[in-house]
Amino acid sequence: MEINDLRSILTVIALLCFLGIVAWAYSKGAKKGFEEAAQLPFTDEDPPAGDKADGQRKEG
Repeated sequence: MEINDLRSILTVIALLCFLGIVAWAYSKGAKKGFEEAAQLPFTDEDPPAGDKADGQRKEG
């Protein structure tokens, strides 16, 4: 087996992996998860009143 045969096989495997990822991304089953992830920045969950968002405590 020559190096070019190995390169050809790896190219075909990479193409099949890419097509599998694309098929999964556009499948109906993944849509719900993507919609939930898209709404994460808009969730209205406030931190507790005593905590600061950056984790620093006020001295003094």
